[in-house]
Amino acid sequence: MYEAEISQRKTFAIISHPDAGKTTLTEKFLLFGGQIQTAGAVKSNKITKSAASDFMEIEKQRGISVATSVMTFPYKGKWENILDTPGHKDFAEDTYRTLTAVDSVILVIDCVKGVEEQTKRLMEVCRMRKTPVIVFVNKLDRDGKDPFDLLEEIEEILNIAAHPMSWPINGGRDFKGVYLIPNKSLNLFESNKTKKANDVVRVDGVNDPLLEGMVGEKNAKKLQEDIELIDGVYGELDLKSYLEADVAPVFFGSALNNFGIQELLDTFIEIAPNPLPRKTQDRDVAPTEDKFTGFIFKIHANLDPRHRDRIAFLRVCSGKFLRNKAYKHTRIDKSFRFANPYTFLADSKEIADAAFPGDVVGLYDTGNFKIGDTLTEGEILQFKGIPSFSPEIFKELINLDPMKSKQLEKGIQQLTDEGLANLFVQELGSRKFVGTVGELQFEVLQYRLEHEYQAKCRFDPRVIHKACWMTGPEADLKDFMKFRQQNIAYDKEGNPVFLAETAFILRSAIDKYPDITFHTTSELV
Repeated sequence: MYEAEISQRKTFAIISHPDAGKTTLTEKFLLFGGQIQTAGAVKSNKITKSAASDFMEIEKQRGISVATSVMTFPYKGKWENILDTPGHKDFAEDTYRTLTAVDSVILVIDCVKGVEEQTKRLMEVCRMRKTPVIVFVNKLDRDGKDPFDLLEEIEEILNIAAHPMSWPINGGRDFKGVYLIPNKSLNLFESNKTKKANDVVRVDGVNDPLLEGMVGEKNAKKLQEDIELIDGVYGELDLKSYLEADVAPVFFGSALNNFGIQELLDTFIEIAPNPLPRKTQDRDVAPTEDKFTGFIFKIHANLDPRHRDRIAFLRVCSGKFLRNKAYKHTRIDKSFRFANPYTFLADSKEIADAAFPGDVVGLYDTGNFKIGDTLTEGEILQFKGIPSFSPEIFKELINLDPMKSKQLEKGIQQLTDEGLANLFVQELGSRKFVGTVGELQFEVLQYRLEHEYQAKCRFDPRVIHKACWMTGPEADLKDFMKFRQQNIAYDKEGNPVFLAETAFILRSAIDKYPDITFHTTSELV
């Protein structure tokens, strides 16, 4: 019923290692989509300039993305839903959850550093979910690695076949441009940080005499040799292999200089998948179904600190989402209407009267939603695959101002609802333990608690090896929880969690209670 709308939509994430140029690329997509007129350079750790998609104050100070930004822009008759994810490893969980809401991914690699550790981790999640990937090798205007070596790194480290779609002519100071392999044209490089590069010169393949006059005899000869080798090894792109996440098309360019972006974006529009089916606990939901379904993959409190708002980000999976129509919240079995659903351009919002499969909508929330919640037109469904991981670092939350206890309680509840960290509460003394995958999250939490909730606190380190959710016979669980009372806390859903202090203690518990399964991952349902 909604095939025409679905065919116009592409929903994707941009992922990378920190400082590879991911947020810059996002900004340039908005430039090409006409959403912004002039692009500003992103400079790390400078407060003077910041990208359109990094809107939180701490992001501007640190020069890094710490939250997923959601943006929508039109391009060549298509409607692009782009999710710019945090690159920093401490915020990987936000990125992992975001990947559940997209149909494809653009992976940015720094040509100077090549494939980095965080890139590998992110790619593992994409491979696990069979998410189609396009690679953009960035910063060609800097002296970097040989492009053939980069292709080899992509294939060996990321475990995916690479297929070059464009090819650089030199690099660094001698960077002349890229040759576009499918349509045999040349894009000559011009350093330009604020405008669109569109000087594509049509040439009749690499043997066209025009080529030598444009890039020089030596460069033309090298390009001819490279393309001959590429044609022999790679041939034409197999679209089916790309959609099945077995092959990654590779583009080369410079996001900062708007170079190579047009070719990437045009190819993406042509080959990237439209909205795909989504798994629930009972069945697969097809985007073409008449009735609306969707799930919450992200929650952000205080998107606008002046209004103390809280936005739940909904991925529409099927049917048509309508403003002011009642929808069933399946976890709590209640119906809700949304008077002001939003679409986004970073921190600016527009009211959306309707949304279709693939669209991301912001819903004003008073505390009813958690990450992973499902909305439907009445059917009891629960979308799958939004995990919560056992944290790696644990600290106890200490209130520094007893007069602001309510503000601190509200703040820590709301911020952990966003998935920024795990909160575990011990019944003994009501102690609160916060678990994260990195130190930077504590810095962000402390900053936001003080500046958004006026609640001062500190985080004292605690020796905890793993947080383990538990399943097993009720009698065994009861006995274990009594035996290990001082190590038992409860997560935000009220599930008991074993906070094992050391690997030895966890191993001893597993040996002593063989019928209890200790899980280090929990699905947020």
